[in-house]
Amino acid sequence: MTLTDSSLDVLESVRSRYSEGARTQVPELCCPVDYDASLLKVLPQEIIDRDYGCGDPSRFVQKDDVVLDLGSGAGKICYMASQLTGAKGRVIGVDATEDMLALAREHSGSIGEKIGWTNVSFRRGHIQDLALDHEKLAEFIRKSPVNSLAGLELLREEEHRLRSEEPMIADESVDLVLSNCVLNLVDNRDKKKMFAEIHRVLKRGGRCAISDIVSDEDVPAHLENDPQLWSGCISGAMREDRFLQAFADAGLYGLEIAAYQSEPWAVVEGIEFRSMTVVAHKGKEGACLEHNEAVIYNGPWKQVVDDDGHVFRRGERTAVCRKTFEIMSRAPYGTSITPIEPLIEVAEQDAAPFDCNRNVKRDARETKQGVIREDVAPGADCCDPTEGCC
Repeated sequence: MTLTDSSLDVLESVRSRYSEGARTQVPELCCPVDYDASLLKVLPQEIIDRDYGCGDPSRFVQKDDVVLDLGSGAGKICYMASQLTGAKGRVIGVDATEDMLALAREHSGSIGEKIGWTNVSFRRGHIQDLALDHEKLAEFIRKSPVNSLAGLELLREEEHRLRSEEPMIADESVDLVLSNCVLNLVDNRDKKKMFAEIHRVLKRGGRCAISDIVSDEDVPAHLENDPQLWSGCISGAMREDRFLQAFADAGLYGLEIAAYQSEPWAVVEGIEFRSMTVVAHKGKEGACLEHNEAVIYNGPWKQVVDDDGHVFRRGERTAVCRKTFEIMSRAPYGTSITPIEPLIEVAEQDAAPFDCNRNVKRDARETKQGVIREDVAPGADCCDPTEGCC
């Protein structure tokens, strides 16, 4: 990434303000949030005081998850997640501020003793470039200082090598990506890359839970150009609908607004800024194959449209490919969908391509293809000779 003067100002403003926030409490950097008090008991007060979040994405952590916290700060969410994943899980925090990383690491041993296991680690880097480990790069610079064009070329080669051979966060290695009020601190020109990085590191079937500050109107240029407002979570806030669309544009699906702050956290020039938590999933990549499967949308809406343009009408058997069938059979859609499997499974090698660009009904006879059904008398299997029929 080439840094312009304005992006340097943004980075320096954010780094400076959050370095201050690691040394002393800065109340204006956070929103009031109700966390699970039982998960806070093991944390020292200075980590609690130095937390600058606007939501609680930790409630989406599941047992044995590999969790990545973007902009982990003092480590509060990481240590909460550690208790939820259990000893077999793993939690990785990424932050760019050295003072915050030092504070988070300082208490790792004592918190691990209280929890009963230590499964949290912290890395230094930018959340829009999760492949480049800044501590490994800094070690290279210490050994090979850059004082010539040849040295600069070697540095660039080392950056490339680290990204490809020793990525800070590897492709498809994470079950859950979390972030708490950090995405808005990233320069707008890097936000598309940041969302792409979330998609890259997630496993197929993985998900993300992101709490962030959003705006109800576009942030005007003169506010975007104020470095102080960047570090205050104002200048970089995305408009609500565009924030959601960024997840979809990155290839994630099943987007849900899991939390939405009713009263604005701040109002600047009439623009409302508030906390919103979004959950999204990864797993719609791959070929569309015909397995004679269908789904029925249960309601309550007359019809709904998914992120790929499939239309599901209430009570109607809709033909879908195997990939869509599996997606619709699990969270977040599972409770609204009735999956219909064929009576005879279509083997993978026999599955023909399925055109997901069309919306068609699935004739019930297709799911019964190749099977001769015998007549069954009504209630034949539910009669009890002593109690009569059900």
